[in-house]
Order: sequence, then C-alpha cells, then structure tokens
Amino acid sequence: MNTGYLNPLIKQLRDQQIRVASRDKKLEHVNRAEKLLAEIDQQREYPYEYLCYRITEYRPETAAGVALGGKELAHDLRLFVEDVSDSVDLRPEEAGEPVHTVDELSKMFKVSTKTISRWREQGLVSRRFLFDGKRKRVGFLRSSVERFVTQNESRVKRGERFSLISDEERREMVERARRLVRAGGCPTEVAKRIARHLNRSVETVRSVLKQYDEQNPHHALFPEQTGVLTDEVKQRIYQQHRRGESAEALARKFCRSKTVVYSVVNEMRARRILELPLDYIPNETFEQPGIEKKILAPLPAPETPVKKARGPSGLPPYLMSLYEVPLLTREQEYHLFRQFNYLKYKATKLRDKLNPTAARASVMDEIEALYDQAVKVKNEIVQANLRLVVSIAKRHVSASEDFFALVSDGNMSLIRAVEKFDFSRGNKFSTYASWAIMKNYARTIPDEYKRRDRFRTSQDEMFQAAQDNRGDQLRAETGQRLRVEQVEKILSHLDERERMIIVSRYGLDHSREPLTLKEVGSEMGVTKERIRQIEARALDKARQAAEEEHIELLD
Repeated sequence: MNTGYLNPLIKQLRDQQIRVASRDKKLEHVNRAEKLLAEIDQQREYPYEYLCYRITEYRPETAAGVALGGKELAHDLRLFVEDVSDSVDLRPEEAGEPVHTVDELSKMFKVSTKTISRWREQGLVSRRFLFDGKRKRVGFLRSSVERFVTQNESRVKRGERFSLISDEERREMVERARRLVRAGGCPTEVAKRIARHLNRSVETVRSVLKQYDEQNPHHALFPEQTGVLTDEVKQRIYQQHRRGESAEALARKFCRSKTVVYSVVNEMRARRILELPLDYIPNETFEQPGIEKKILAPLPAPETPVKKARGPSGLPPYLMSLYEVPLLTREQEYHLFRQFNYLKYKATKLRDKLNPTAARASVMDEIEALYDQAVKVKNEIVQANLRLVVSIAKRHVSASEDFFALVSDGNMSLIRAVEKFDFSRGNKFSTYASWAIMKNYARTIPDEYKRRDRFRTSQDEMFQAAQDNRGDQLRAETGQRLRVEQVEKILSHLDERERMIIVSRYGLDHSREPLTLKEVGSEMGVTKERIRQIEARALDKARQAAEEEHIELLD
C-alpha cells in the first residue's frame, strides 16, 4: 500500500473501500476514479462531497465544505486506483482489455524503465495485477496508456528520441570518458562533453559512468575525484583558498562543485577556530549588563606623566628599545587584563555554539575578530613588561650561561604568565611574572649544568669555558652572513609549507618569537600533531640537503 497521500480524506476513502466494498464494487469504483482522474484540472479546486459521489455514488455527511486542490487530487487518485485494485487480486485476463507490464511499455516506446516510472508520477495510471496467479506486479490497461499518450504527446515523443542505451554505446561512453580523464577532465565536465557528442542527457551519461565505476572499482574512471573527501584533501583545499585561490579554480582542480568547495572551506575554518587558545580567567563582571562598552574602552591615560626610562649601558640597540615603551600604571594594567580575558570570554561563548558542519561565516568572522583583538591586547601587555625579563636575566647570567638564551627563555615565561594572571586579585602583574620567570630559571639552569657535566673530562675544560675568547667584529659578521646563506640554501630544498613551519618553529624570522606546535597549527589551520609530522619530515629533508650541498656549520 502507498503511504504518500497528500490529503488524508482520500486515504480514508481508500481504507473504507478496501475494508467494506465488495470485489465488484471495488472494480467499479476504481474505473470511476480513473475516469474522474482524466477530467481533473490541476489549476482548480474540487469539493470533497462531489469527488466522493463521483467515485462511490454516495454523498458523505462529514467533510462538508472541504475542497481539494486539483494537483494534490490528481496525485492521490492515482494512488487510490493502484491501492484499491491491489486489494482485488485481479488477474490480467480478467481486466477485459490488454494489460501491459513496465518492461513491455519500455520496449513499446523505446525508453528506459526509469522513464516509465517518471510517467507514472506525471499521470500514467497503473493498477496491480496478480500475474501467473502468484506474484503481484504493476500493470497498465491499454486504455490508460492510450489516454496518457493522447494527453502527453510531446512528452512521449521526447522520450522516444532517447532510446535505450546499447552495450556498444556504453563502451563508447566509457572509452571517451577515460581519454578525457587522462587529459585532466573532471566528472561533471566529462559527462557534459560526452552528452553533447552522443546526443544524450547529462544524467544518462553520469549514470552510466557511475555504474561502471561501481562494477569495476579497480579500473574506475574517477577513483579519487568522487566520494567523501578525506581530511587531508580538505586541508589542501582550505590552505590553497587562504592563499588566494578562487573557489572556481579549486572546484576545477579537485573536481568538485563550488558549493562543495565553500562548504569545505567553512568546515575547516570552523575546525581551526575550535582549536584557538581561548582559555580565559573568568570574572563576575563579564555577565553584568552594559559592561562591554566600559571594558572595551580605550586605555586610560596615566594621572601623572610617565618619565622615559633609561636602559642599562651595554645593551644591544634592539634590547635598549624595550625601555622606550612606558610601564603600565596599576589602572592601565587592570584595564588591559580585564579586556584581554573578556575578549576571549566573548569569543568562547560564540564558539561553544559553533557547529563545524553548518558554521555561519558571520559568526566565524566575529570569533576571529575577537581573538585578533585579544592577541593585540596581550602583545601590548607583553611589550610593556619585556624589560622585566632583561633585568632578571642579567642577574642569572654567568660564564656558562648565554644572556640572550636566558632572555629568550624568560620571554616565553612572560607570555605564559600573561595567560595565567588573575587580574581580579589586586596583585601587580610584575610580581607574578617575576616569580614565574625565576621559577623557570631555577628549573632549567640546574638541568643545563647537569647536561654539561656529563661531557666534562677535566677541570681544564671548565676553566677554559670561562676564558674570554671573543674574536674581532669583522670575523663575527662574516661568519653570521655565511650561516644565513647556508640556512637559506637548506630552506630552498623545502616546499612552501615545510619552510613556513621550520621558520616559525625555530625563530628564523627575527621579527617574531619562535612558536609552539599548537600556535603554528592555529596559524596554518591544522592540528599540532600534523605540524609535528611535517616538521620531522622537513628536518630529514634539511639534513639530506646539507649533505648534498656539503654544508658544514661554522663555530
């Protein structure tokens, strides 16, 4: 029984006929319903009382005043005829006229069985017959077929022009498709070109090629360009789109539609946003109504002008520039830390509602804008406190410790301290940051001593390490320039992504600090585990390149 009725009244009428009417009455009502179906104008409405009388010669007392649209009525009457005839168990020879099966009509009109199915949905009335006294199948009265052909002459002729596909035609389609694929064609373009050449519909060609791939998986025409996209392919699409490639170009390159490309870009962008470091220090003021304007206000000016500090003598120019950044007052410090954490709090609230498979671009734009603002505020706090790292590193420097390595290590501790500082407790950040930096030195410096002690063989080496072995400035600059050239030569053997990761991880771009695996992954839109894999591969290639170029690192 069909379940797709559009109006419950026709379905109810069907159930009454099947349950109550005699066999002869059912056949009579089926014939009346089919005759009524031929008269239906789909643009009009018909009272249910009239319809019921036309089919059963009975006027119902209920449903008075209810009218049915012609389009839905035509659909439901076709199902009514098929269902009620199904309950009769009628043999084809009892129909009183020839009965055609789906296969017979397919051969008669030289169309596919799918075309016959479409004709049924478009008004060709079918009944169910008991063929060979065993199996029920769909059949068509000759009068029903003739009526449909008369009413749909152009549709039938159009169907006849597209005859059934022969085996020879299938082979030709496959061979043409294989040649076009070798030339770089995508499924959509291949199907269109073959359809134009063979005067077939694109859907027909696409169906033939899809069927061939399913039956011949080891010789498939499109083994990788169809089906579900892997995460690696999605990453490539996303990265190339971020570098400026258009959706049209990516659709051609990866044999997908522009809609799929946009969907992948949105999904991967959402995944990247889900990995952003948005941990924040909560504060009860964040929930207060109208507080946002106050929190995001510009940095308040100090009550008294801050004097420019003078840096210690002997510092290099780039460290001396740290003392040009004024220190923050207590009010400014509180304002920046509250703003920093509020921006991440707001971004987190939006991200919690983000669905990677159906993410809205406007929401992702807002989250990324909030994160960028938070990073900007964090950098402002860090820059105002970098001189603190220098002053602490100077106290820990020794003959066996590199001052600049201590500064670099202290900078990382300072950045982590900014992330963890709870501004609501009223403490000065400099106190908290000093404790974090010195704690890190206390942990790392003894470990460095132990590591060096493993390789000492005599006290002479210890004294030798304390000697002043500085060379002249020209030699140092020449050596540095040579090392830069060597690094550039090695990096030239890496692809763009590998080079970007190595430069970011090891601080080869002197305009920024080295980044962690997670930070590099966030910038490139991949996981930190993927960055670790690419980094390992890049280092192997770099070592091999150094051997091939006969590069020896100078002291």
